[in-house]
Amino acid sequence: MEPYAREALAAVTTRPLPPYRTLTVERITPVLGAEVSGVDLAQEIPAEQLEEIRTAFLHHHVLVFRDQAISVEDHKRFAAAFGELRPVNPPPPVADPYILEIRTTSAAVNVAGNGWHADETADAEPSLGSMLYITEVPEPGCGGDTLFANMHLAYDMLSPAMRSLLDQLTAVHDGAQALQGSTPPEDYVIPLSEHPLVARHPETGRKLLYVNEAYTSRIPQLSAQESQALLGMLFETIAARPALHCRVHWTPHTLVFWDNRCVQHHATFDYYPYARYGRRVAINGGPVKG
Repeated sequence: MEPYAREALAAVTTRPLPPYRTLTVERITPVLGAEVSGVDLAQEIPAEQLEEIRTAFLHHHVLVFRDQAISVEDHKRFAAAFGELRPVNPPPPVADPYILEIRTTSAAVNVAGNGWHADETADAEPSLGSMLYITEVPEPGCGGDTLFANMHLAYDMLSPAMRSLLDQLTAVHDGAQALQGSTPPEDYVIPLSEHPLVARHPETGRKLLYVNEAYTSRIPQLSAQESQALLGMLFETIAARPALHCRVHWTPHTLVFWDNRCVQHHATFDYYPYARYGRRVAINGGPVKG
């Protein structure tokens, strides 16, 4: 590992952990993710405990809450504590516009999200984060984990010369690219946006790599060949560098809350022919700024 990459990794892994009075927070890996216990998401969460969850969210980026028996209204109430709920787009064929059902049947040959991505980055204002609540999992030992990757660290572990180049660039995020193989409703306006290739987290100010293979189509400042080569290298870096990752193993009635601004995820489809079911609520974000 190059010295600059090792220094970036050390800076993340040696950060002091925040103190908690009302929660137990246990890291999944030194760079990403934590399991949170001592809170009942089916109840109104006290202000002090909610503030500690916010602190853990900004520090660990992916929070796992297990053994939570929550209703749809509980789910939405918890999400609304972090911002305005984000309607599903295109609207789902159910009564609640904020609930995206995540359903894999035994007949499925692929699933949405089976590849590294951040949600809806083609929108002018992508989501702040998502809360996925899984109630049905594949049989024990049959897979279904979700992988997450830290985009702050993905940027920091690049060479200084590469970071200097990327800081000057933007990238086009195209909703049509993510929709390949599916047919959206006739009245659906496919989003297309240009964002900084290196963004800053709106709450912490930390830089992060803001490209993902599902949505990012090109870098307009480069030739087509240069753009393809550079994006391919960045996509491969995200996928092939385990130091960036954590893995969440799902158990029934687990809710995972991730920061869509600085984390990518990969819904691993390794459980055919078993079924999986959950529901997702997303939270509105703001414009992506460099």
